[in-house]
Amino acid sequence: MFKALKEKLSGLRKKIEEEEKEEIEEIRKEAEEKREAKVEEKKVGLKDKVAALVISREVVIDEKKVEGILEELEEILLESDVAFEVVDAISEALKSRLVGRRKKLTEKLSDIVMEELRSIIFEILDENRFDFDEFIKEKLKEKKPVVIAFVGVNGTGKTTTIAKVANRLIKQGYSVVLAAGDTFRAGAIEQLEEHAKRLGVKLIKHKHGSDPAAVIYDAIKHAESKGIDVVLADTAGRMHTKKNLLDQLEKIKRVTKPDLIIFVDESIAGNDAVERARMFAETVGIDGSILTKLDADPKGGSAISISYVTKKPVLFFGVGQEYDDLVKFDSKWLVERIFS
Repeated sequence: MFKALKEKLSGLRKKIEEEEKEEIEEIRKEAEEKREAKVEEKKVGLKDKVAALVISREVVIDEKKVEGILEELEEILLESDVAFEVVDAISEALKSRLVGRRKKLTEKLSDIVMEELRSIIFEILDENRFDFDEFIKEKLKEKKPVVIAFVGVNGTGKTTTIAKVANRLIKQGYSVVLAAGDTFRAGAIEQLEEHAKRLGVKLIKHKHGSDPAAVIYDAIKHAESKGIDVVLADTAGRMHTKKNLLDQLEKIKRVTKPDLIIFVDESIAGNDAVERARMFAETVGIDGSILTKLDADPKGGSAISISYVTKKPVLFFGVGQEYDDLVKFDSKWLVERIFS
């Protein structure tokens, strides 16, 4: 996970350390010479000697040095599929925290840079924090069922993700019904039906080509009559550029009034996933995202970028093929896998 990004950041750290060794040695030598000259020039007290010694052991991080580091860091982040505006935000924040900062000669600049970078990424990831489990718990106090619709393009693991979310909710004691709202793709209904059987939950379906809004509406009515807690609705995978399919999503929203619309895409899709999420957020409106195949992602750019770009939270990561391979979003969990 994130192997390429980790290796590049490690390379940047080593380069900063190598360059700093020579600079520190020159600074030490120059500072020592100045201190000795000052002490020799006039007889000074202990206080002045100590002050001179302290000054010689500190250095100001200058803008030129920071600019050189940022130039390489920006290239690393862009190559790792971090969205441009996120790279820009990281760069500006890092520059403001480093330029003019005093550091002891015993401190490694590489440690300071990486610690501040870690802190900035934490802040970006936590900006749109949202607790899915708490949302379900609180929403059920207001209404039943809670309706969640899943959207995205074809082939990103949307149907399997729905099954994983269903599995999670069942293990937490909630009752669930699935709605086969993808009536367009061949085999989509059968795929979700197989998951429903394995999980032991009810599937509401119509025939292939039926109105998906009607399917989801019937699932909601079934849940209301049976006292079921949550409806998880599949929808046809669609490209964000197809207006007629987006109009179909608008009808689903209007007819079924979902409490959450969750965008699903692959982490390994990188900037493509980020751009698709941005377009779905702007054209359809989403409440959060789930990124699949994070375990196979060597770059990590979409995981860092998608929440910042859409202004909506990442809820879960898919990290495998089993139903339990769904990790709730945790910025600490993610950052540790980037910097470990």
